[in-house]
Amino acid sequence: MAKYFGTDGFRGEANVTLNVEHAYKVGRYLGWYFGKEHKARVVIGKDTRRSSYMFEYALVAGLTASGADAYLLHVTTTPSVSYVVRTEGFDCGIMISASHNPYYDNGIKIINGSGMKMEAEVEEQIENYIDGKIEELPYAVKENIGRTVDFAAGRNRYIGYLISIATRSFKDKTVALDCSNGSASAIAKNVFDALGAKTLVINNQPDGTNINTNCGSTHIQVLADFVKEHQVDVGFAYDGDADRCIAVDEHGNVVDGDGIMYVCGTYMKEHGQLNNDTVVTTVMSNIGLYRAFEREGIHTEQTAVGDKYVCENMMKNGHCLGGEQSGHIIFSKHATTGDGILTSLKIMEAMIEKKQSLGELTRELHIFPQILVNVKVKDKNVAMEDSEVLAAKDQVTAKLEGNGRILLRPSGTENLVRVMVEAESDEICKEMAELVVDKLKKYVE
Repeated sequence: MAKYFGTDGFRGEANVTLNVEHAYKVGRYLGWYFGKEHKARVVIGKDTRRSSYMFEYALVAGLTASGADAYLLHVTTTPSVSYVVRTEGFDCGIMISASHNPYYDNGIKIINGSGMKMEAEVEEQIENYIDGKIEELPYAVKENIGRTVDFAAGRNRYIGYLISIATRSFKDKTVALDCSNGSASAIAKNVFDALGAKTLVINNQPDGTNINTNCGSTHIQVLADFVKEHQVDVGFAYDGDADRCIAVDEHGNVVDGDGIMYVCGTYMKEHGQLNNDTVVTTVMSNIGLYRAFEREGIHTEQTAVGDKYVCENMMKNGHCLGGEQSGHIIFSKHATTGDGILTSLKIMEAMIEKKQSLGELTRELHIFPQILVNVKVKDKNVAMEDSEVLAAKDQVTAKLEGNGRILLRPSGTENLVRVMVEAESDEICKEMAELVVDKLKKYVE
C-alpha cells in the first residue's frame, strides 16, 4: 500500500503532512528519472491556495537541481495540465492542488506523458526516495542545471481548445458559473464569453484562503439559490482544480455526476457517438442511473472509486464516456482526465441540439434517495475489517431485499470510512446507515 500517494496524488495539510521538503524531493526524483537520456521537460500548474506558491517553488528547485527544465502554467486547472502534457511533448506534468479539500490542505498530482495519472510504480519509487531508501541522486552542474520557463501560453492554448470543442454558439443562453474561488476563476468565464453566453460568475475572487469555502461543487446549494434568484438557464459549479462539475437546472435542482452521465450518455447514443453503447461508472453511482440506462439500452461497467480507475477501464475497453457521481466526467475523445469546464460544454451541446432545458433532459431519471456518512476513524483499514461492522453491513443488505444497497469503503485521501446507503426513502437510508455507523463509533478518534 502506498505511503504518501493515494488515488489522487500526495495530499495532506500543508507543512504538516505534506511539506516543502516532500515537494523538493518529488521534483528531484522526477527531474532525475526523466532526465536519464535527455533534458527533461516538466510542466507545472497550481490552484489558488496560499501554499501552492510555496510548493511550486520547492518543486522547481528540485527539478532544476536535477537538470530538468520547469515550465510554469501558473494558476490553472488540472485538466489543462493534462492537455498541455500530451499535446506539447512534455515528459510529465505536476498539478499542485488538493482539489475539493479545504484551503489549508494541498496536494501534488503527477501526470504522465499521455496526460493520465502517473503509474503507481513511479510513485512508489518517489516514496522510496523521500524515505531515504534510494541513494542520493546526483545534482546537475554547470550548463546542465535546469531553467524555469514562463509558459502561460500553454494555458491559453487550452482555453482555445475548449472553445473549439463547442458545436454551437451559446448565444441567447444565460449561464451561471461557480468557480469555487479556485482554478476555474482564471479560465471558465473566458470560454463561455467567447461562445456567446451571457455569463454570470460567482466565487471567482480567490485570496488564497477561500478556495472551496462555502462555494463550488461541494456546496452546490449556493449556486442553486443563485440560479433561482437570477432565473438563469443553467448553472455549473466546479471544485478547486476544476476537474469536477456539478450542474443546476433552470429550477435550481441539482444534477450531479450521475445525472450528467445520463444526459450525455443518452445524447451520445442517439447520435451514434457512444462507443459500445457503454458508460463506465464507479460503485458509488445510483441504482436509479443503472435502471435508466437499462431502459435506454445503454450498458454500464463499474470500477472502484477514483477517476483514474474509470479512465483505465475506458482506455482498456475502448469506451468514450465515464465518470463519478462526484462530478469527475471523462470524455475520452477530448480528454484523459475529468474536466469540469469540458463537461459543462458537453451538457450545453445536448441542451442546444435537443432544444431542451436541463430539467427536461433529466425528467426520466429517477434517483433513489441516498445518504453518505463519513466516519473519521483512527485506522480506516482496521475499522473496515471489524467483524461487527461487517455483520451490520450484511444485516442492512438483508433488510433492503434488493430495493437498495449499502457500500462501505475507505477514503483514498483521509482516515475516513464512508458509509453509503441507497433505499426507497430518506428515512430508510438514515435508519440503515445508523446501524453500521454505530458499530464504527469505537474506532472514532
